[in-house]
Amino acid sequence: MIIVTGTVKIRPEMREAAIERGLWMSRLTEQEPGCRSYRFYADLADPATFLVFEVWESDEALRAHFGTPHMAEFSRVLAGLVANPPVVTRYEVIAAGTL
Repeated sequence: MIIVTGTVKIRPEMREAAIERGLWMSRLTEQEPGCRSYRFYADLADPATFLVFEVWESDEALRAHFGTPHMAEFSRVLAGLVANPPVVTRYEVIAAGTL
């Protein structure tokens, strides 16, 4: 399983557009084979900071995601919404369970 997390600072005047685009991206991405979850969240202390949390069944599924038309469109639009580049981290998980 692959987990991807990220944070990005959105330009305050673009927050509503970022929410709309994030919901669009989540809806399309969660339909992809191998995507278990793809969600955006807002930082409670800073509404201009968005977080992404993705869960993928495999590295192959994640790599295929990067080749989708909606990922290309999202990357293009994101450039006009952000205050600075996203910080993204990829984790490879060998086991997971409930606490």
